[in-house]
Amino acid sequence: MTQHAPADPWTGDAAQPTPPGRRSRRTRPAKLGTTVVEQIVDDIVRGVLRPGSALPPEGDLCEEFGVSRTVIRESVKVVQEKGLVRIEHGRGTQVTDPRQWNLLDDVVLTSVIAHDENATFLDELVSVRTALETDMAAAAARFHTPQDDERIAAELAAMRASLDSAPDFGAADVRFHDMIMAASRNRLGRAIVNSIHDKARTSMRYHGEYNEPVMRQTLDEHQAISDAIAAGDPDAATAAMRRHILDSWNRRRPTP
Repeated sequence: MTQHAPADPWTGDAAQPTPPGRRSRRTRPAKLGTTVVEQIVDDIVRGVLRPGSALPPEGDLCEEFGVSRTVIRESVKVVQEKGLVRIEHGRGTQVTDPRQWNLLDDVVLTSVIAHDENATFLDELVSVRTALETDMAAAAARFHTPQDDERIAAELAAMRASLDSAPDFGAADVRFHDMIMAASRNRLGRAIVNSIHDKARTSMRYHGEYNEPVMRQTLDEHQAISDAIAAGDPDAATAAMRRHILDSWNRRRPTP
């Protein structure tokens, strides 16, 4: 009985065997389209494929990833939607300038952070986070309710109770900031910060390591933010949040 190659889980096409001596990048059982997109994005971000250069021909990509032309074409369209390539009839698919990349896209942001060797992109991320969170801290001081104060205080208490558990402390730290952003009533600002912060926190070079002195200092800084918001003092909340975010980053910023 003839044995057929298993169908591709993404398109239903028969999988292609890997030629001898050629290393395939395919990963099963993950969807191959997702794998192709992530790898092309990563190759562009880390400079394997330079701005202005063309992607390899479809046939070469099919062979490299062990997938059908359908998967490659759909994957390249997805990469184009992220701003990393431009499909031009007669010229093939060109890699775009980094200024055109969608840095808020999950796949792009994850890859850029992973390859940010000098922490310059993380510096930009912290700058954006500082601008948004200081504004939201001021808004929280203006618009907070007793329920908001209770939620913020509860996360502060959770941090204090977790000084012997860095993971629990870190989780409560994130929730503390999120409760302040919720109190600001700025839904878009909260969504942007949570998106970029969640991706950055996957990098050890961003979040660093907690130890007891760092955790206690963080608690003191958070207490100052909480007190300013509870007192309805936007200026003090702004100053306390800015000082906390910038000082915290300076303490843990990786040395080039």
